Amino acid sequence: MSVSFDASPRETRGEVLQFPASKISARRMGLGLRKYWPIGTTVAVLLVAGAGALFWFLGAKSSVQYITAEVTRGTVSRTSTATGTVNPVLTIIVGSYVSGVIQDIYCDYNTHVQAGQVCARIDPRPYQATLDQYSGQLARDQAILEKDRKDLARYQQLATQNSIARQQSEDQGYVVNQDEGTVKLDQALVEGAKLNLDYTNIVSPVDGTVVSRNVTGGQTVAASFQTPTLFLIATDLKQMEVDTNTSEGDMGGVKVGDKASFTVDAYPQRMFQGTVTQVRQSPNTVQNVVTYDVVIGVDNSDLALVPGMTASTEIVVDERDNVLRVTDQALRYSPGGIGAAITTAPGTGRHVWVLRDGKPIEVSVTIGLDDGNFTEILKGDLQEGDRVITAEKSDSTGSGQSGSPAQPL
Repeated sequence: MSVSFDASPRETRGEVLQFPASKISARRMGLGLRKYWPIGTTVAVLLVAGAGALFWFLGAKSSVQYITAEVTRGTVSRTSTATGTVNPVLTIIVGSYVSGVIQDIYCDYNTHVQAGQVCARIDPRPYQATLDQYSGQLARDQAILEKDRKDLARYQQLATQNSIARQQSEDQGYVVNQDEGTVKLDQALVEGAKLNLDYTNIVSPVDGTVVSRNVTGGQTVAASFQTPTLFLIATDLKQMEVDTNTSEGDMGGVKVGDKASFTVDAYPQRMFQGTVTQVRQSPNTVQNVVTYDVVIGVDNSDLALVPGMTASTEIVVDERDNVLRVTDQALRYSPGGIGAAITTAPGTGRHVWVLRDGKPIEVSVTIGLDDGNFTEILKGDLQEGDRVITAEKSDSTGSGQSGSPAQPL
């Protein structure tokens, strides 16, 4: 039976068209496939891609390489860092006791001087004139005293003969006593004038080296209120010291006899060694920051160190020699991620991972002193030469073998 479709206005007349059941089913199936085929294809593609990615990820993840470090024996030391200044052990300030004009200078920077050596001279003429004046007074008063003594002897003789009154002899005795006092006063003035004249010679009180000269020829120095500093003389530049500004937080561990080391900018590749000689308890407060002066003595036989150099110091406040130690990275490692920073106090339990037969094994340890690079191991199943894991890395190509060690640190 055939059916024809006519665009005539049958539909407007209410006639109903009838179609075979087979054609109707085929028509419906065609519409369903066109409706649902794109969604099914997309889901299938996504499932295949996800399975492939998971397979690749698991294959890459299975290849883990461990970075290890060796357990060693050595020294673990905790240090206190500070900055300081290199100074001579003893510096003598040479000043002037009298005022005047500098006439001559005999010492300069780096001059090696002996005790008593004249380094400068103040114009002595005013002081020489004063000495001459007092010396003349002394001579005059001594002559007067000599005359009055002779008169006293004569008066005493006449008084015994009752030729003069005894009162006249006694009065002459008082005159002699007054003359003797005047002579003593003149002698003191003469001695003082001699001292002032001698002070016009500026001499070195010690053997040493001139490290500073603060005066020039023709300069007037005034010693009326404050002694002017003319020279600074270091007694021995072969023995130096470093005055450090140590923080109050480190003062509890620093003590006399501690070993110390420091560097200076002039010799960046050289490490100087010294010993703490003083821990001064006088605080220095700058902008509410309190520091203390810790003095480090150092041998300077080669005269490499110069006064005034800035030193970066490390004072060993605690040290353990020939102890079993591991790198701090081993204590921070945890499988599959980075562990937290070390916050456990010394003497308490921690753990490390040791690579044995290609497998990581957790080992409990008790730690001791930590110097920032290595930590002392007090107890634990560790031996010198063991390889502790410090980190891990994955081989994304999957070519490596699980558990194989990487290049050790």
